[in-house]
Amino acid sequence: MAGPPVILVNRATTDWGVAADALAGALQRFVDDHLYGVWGTACTVEVAPDLRPGCWGVVFLDHADQAQALGYHDLTPDGLPLGKVFIQTTLADGQKVSVTASHELAEMLLDPALNEKVPASDGTIYAFEICDPVEGSEFAIDGVPLASFVYPAWFQEYWAPGSVRFDHLGALTRPFELLPHGYMPIFKNGAWSRVFGSLSTESLHKDRDPRGRRRERRGRPLHRSTGK
Repeated sequence: MAGPPVILVNRATTDWGVAADALAGALQRFVDDHLYGVWGTACTVEVAPDLRPGCWGVVFLDHADQAQALGYHDLTPDGLPLGKVFIQTTLADGQKVSVTASHELAEMLLDPALNEKVPASDGTIYAFEICDPVEGSEFAIDGVPLASFVYPAWFQEYWAPGSVRFDHLGALTRPFELLPHGYMPIFKNGAWSRVFGSLSTESLHKDRDPRGRRRERRGRPLHRSTGK
């Protein structure tokens, strides 16, 4: 179990709500003890003052560079996956920085090029996003809140309701189900859109510009960061 090195880099002045080393340790256990056994994905997480060639990155910034984005995924200066976490936007949205960071890390590890998708029998194509369906569902490692995620069975529509585990916390009962705060990018009738777990969640998102959010960048070219 090794995987790519992932560097956490702080370029924000806003407090994360958790020490950087504590978050790195919790994220490492998140991957090793939870993601790996389900999805077979691994990485090594560390804190550093800057990105290094050959490493993936998660950069923490004060403000979103796209309206209302909590975080998203592009490329490092040398073309490797780069997650961005916007602290003040996350906090203003009532969310936790550690949850946004784990959400971005998990989805970046599972779909680094933002090109994985799963077709359903009704013609709907689901984006390969493992945290979006259970948005608002979290658990803690060493006191650090982290994002929950769905299991492979969530994308496999042949499973009968309640027959297997569909998400990490056991909150879902069938494939393609969404929690009330959950949502999912889908491709249907020639266009990408989103489905929501409740009308209130749909209303919450209607005024947001979704272009900066990681799950809405599917189909758009990733661009290399300047490293700043």
